[in-house]
Amino acid sequence: MGRRTARQPQRGNPAGRAPRGSRARGRRRRSRARVALAGLAFGAVLLTAGAAVAYWRDTRPVVTDDQAADVADALEAAGPPAGPSPDATATASTGPGSSASPSASASPSASPSPSTIAVPTTGPGTFTTARADGTTVGTGSRVRRYKVLVEDGIDIRPSAAAAEISAVLADRRGWTRDGANSFRLVGSGSYDFVVKIATPGTVDEICGAAGLLTRGEVNCSVGTDVVVNLKRWVLGSPEFDGPIGEYRALIVNHEVGHRIGRGHETCPGPGRPAPAMMQQIKGLKGCVANAWPYDRDGGYLGGPAVP
Repeated sequence: MGRRTARQPQRGNPAGRAPRGSRARGRRRRSRARVALAGLAFGAVLLTAGAAVAYWRDTRPVVTDDQAADVADALEAAGPPAGPSPDATATASTGPGSSASPSASASPSASPSPSTIAVPTTGPGTFTTARADGTTVGTGSRVRRYKVLVEDGIDIRPSAAAAEISAVLADRRGWTRDGANSFRLVGSGSYDFVVKIATPGTVDEICGAAGLLTRGEVNCSVGTDVVVNLKRWVLGSPEFDGPIGEYRALIVNHEVGHRIGRGHETCPGPGRPAPAMMQQIKGLKGCVANAWPYDRDGGYLGGPAVP
């Protein structure tokens, strides 16, 4: 039987080691794998960032052209900012559910009294919901549920604000007269829209998040929120010739009108009531200031649609 001879390792290649060419190819493969993994990780980061941006865009409050036009036109009419000092006060006149006295004036220069309402520049940005659950008003089959919220720290009780707003929506001159829409004030649960009364600074923050510049002066409507500037709620508008309660009714009726699908209208003729869906802040064009979509007999107080 012949002798076995030990297998001799290749010259320069110790026993058990792969040739240099094999080791180099392995290093290249591992390097390519690391590059590929890094590329996949970077791609995942980009996809995540893109998804976050898309989510932010999708969840950003929606603003219609009409709502943006309301803000722009109101600002133009307001002129340069000249708001009150942080601790200014103004006297509010009475309206349905108002906490002010019947003799109160809307003049910002009126001397302070127990019925005055302070208009601070800004507030905490937190709100209290009016704990009220009203009955459905109107005979329409489409019932829109709404909440009323008031920013904390201001001189308006949520219950008083809710009473005033619900009285506007229940009025026979309001949107329930169309026979299609009904409204119900709720304090909890699902809702279709929210009316928020907030300080000028908080309004700027909420509206600014949707891309609207309110400059501490005007109201806005974004997403499900009708955001009412406390300054306007207390002082009204110099362009509206009427009691403060009527101006508040105009705010509510105009914004709710947008939510039920109404667009802007213009003056139907000299001496006639201005439509509630008219941008009355831009001027009345010969019409008379008016807060209501219908008259007491049920006639619609409309005008030509604005293109």
